[in-house]
Amino acid sequence: MARIMAIDYGGKRTGLAVTDPLQIVATGLTTIETPQLFKYLKEYFKTEQVELILIGWPTNWDDTDTHATPLVRKAIERLKKEFPLIPVKTVDERYTSKMAKQAMLDMGMKKKERRNKALVDEIAATIMLQEYLQHFG
Repeated sequence: MARIMAIDYGGKRTGLAVTDPLQIVATGLTTIETPQLFKYLKEYFKTEQVELILIGWPTNWDDTDTHATPLVRKAIERLKKEFPLIPVKTVDERYTSKMAKQAMLDMGMKKKERRNKALVDEIAATIMLQEYLQHFG
């Protein structure tokens, strides 16, 4: 089986997570500077088979677009253009950053570690992917 990848897309940084090949466990992959994302993905897809890309869809509590929604919309268009054989699906990301920060607290991470926004993004992507696996896996 192929992996599923989750993307927590941001203007500056993007968190990535993937499943194992059996699609049982979600693991943080990395956080990358957003301008380097597509270069990174091209290299990753050369060595790893990915059958689905999940990308966090940013909305406000009332389901209106956020400032980040147009950025994610453009990223989705580019993903579909550059990797046409891999389906892209959006997932609600409203709670993931908060959940990531809580998970870091629960893991006993020090305040300095919890301020590491790159780690928050990677954990948020992992949470999105784990929730997807629990509901659809």
